[in-house]
Amino acid sequence: MWAELLPVGRSSASGGYRRYAWTGADADCRAWFEEQAAARGLSYEVDRNGNQWAWLGDPAAGDAVVIGSHLDSVPDGGAFDGPLGVVSSFAALDELRGRGAEFTKPVAIVNFGDEEGARFGLACVGSRLTAGRLTVADAHRLTDADGVSLPQAMEAAGYDPDAIGPDPERLARIGAFVELHVEQGRALDLTGDPVGVASAIWPHGRWRFDFRGEANHAGTTRIADRRDPMLSYAGTVLAARREAEDAGAVATFGKISVEPNGVNAIPSLVRGWLDSRAADQDTLDAVVGGIEKAARTYAEAHGAGLDVVRESFTPVVEFDHALRDEVARILGKDTGLTVPVLGTGAGHDAGILSGSIPTAMLFVRNPTGVSHSPSESADEDDCVAGVRALADVLEGLACR
Repeated sequence: MWAELLPVGRSSASGGYRRYAWTGADADCRAWFEEQAAARGLSYEVDRNGNQWAWLGDPAAGDAVVIGSHLDSVPDGGAFDGPLGVVSSFAALDELRGRGAEFTKPVAIVNFGDEEGARFGLACVGSRLTAGRLTVADAHRLTDADGVSLPQAMEAAGYDPDAIGPDPERLARIGAFVELHVEQGRALDLTGDPVGVASAIWPHGRWRFDFRGEANHAGTTRIADRRDPMLSYAGTVLAARREAEDAGAVATFGKISVEPNGVNAIPSLVRGWLDSRAADQDTLDAVVGGIEKAARTYAEAHGAGLDVVRESFTPVVEFDHALRDEVARILGKDTGLTVPVLGTGAGHDAGILSGSIPTAMLFVRNPTGVSHSPSESADEDDCVAGVRALADVLEGLACR
């Protein structure tokens, strides 16, 4: 399975992946998922929001145990973020069938659409729509860098954009959702454990900073006469680093758009996107507030205007304690070991769904901690340990 997915959406230039929602690479990933479901005799369906489901047993029976993740990527992302969870889910089902396990509950494997938000700028679109965390009107307003709207992209890919929206009936069938994911950090590498259990997801969000100045000639305009928004942006980037460092949080300007974007032109607009995360809400508010205050000071000093727009936000997610503790108990019952329980600054579909159904997460060790990069990795032995752990959890939750 892993070998089949590796070439899909891979850039020969960067070695990273460009599996964006509703593109050809996304379609290839979706076809792969459907093929895996068919090969195992699972019932396959696509829900109203474009999420893919492969069912063992009757979904209408209720109290289903669902495992899975996503197959899309960030720009030039790594091979493991998302796909490891989906591949491991199919492998875990194979493992349980090999053990002769008898299922007492329906089981499903899911691929949530557009988790990374690389194309339309909002993460977890598929799960947000399903859980009612994204309105249909707001979804229809999402556009990519080329001005293509989400409905247009879905329709071009053969899906009905008029059908999207909350799906409470589907969620009511689910008793638990467990998502396996490569760890995006080095906590497990530092403790020496191949697998861990998530405790919580830090509150996090994305903010757009629009610095507006005056376009002019780079070779003839005196420094004193310039209203250069790039200076305000540059100062704000450095301020973000200071604010985050002082607070023990993270803040990153990782995307920028410049107009008119000419080598010999002073910009009229510099638009930068801030991603910030912290262990608690008060800290996050203080960090983002400090960054915005610094940005306004720099903008005023350089004669630039500034608009700040919060484009997305996810509050702190405490995973269901009973399910989390049961997952840890299942994993530790045969070995007697205490499975590490750790928080994360990365958002996931399991976090979005946690307000609607009990959710939990397993992490697989990442030896370098690098993620959202072509150099993202996990050792094969650790991936196998993740599959066995997920199989154990599925057996404990859905079998006799």
